Amino acid sequence: MGRKPNYGQQRADVNRAKQAKKDAKLREREEAVARRKASGQADEPETEDLIDKPARD
Repeated sequence: MGRKPNYGQQRADVNRAKQAKKDAKLREREEAVARRKASGQADEPETEDLIDKPARD
């Protein structure tokens, strides 16, 4: 006869795996940000250049 399923342990395993995946993704994003900052690129494009220039009509 088999053992009684331990649903709480199974749920904890799933949650642990989800958290590990989220942590890995966050770490990759933070490394990408660090690489961009190290290379001198800004996170967002400069909008000041667009504001200062007159529109072409």
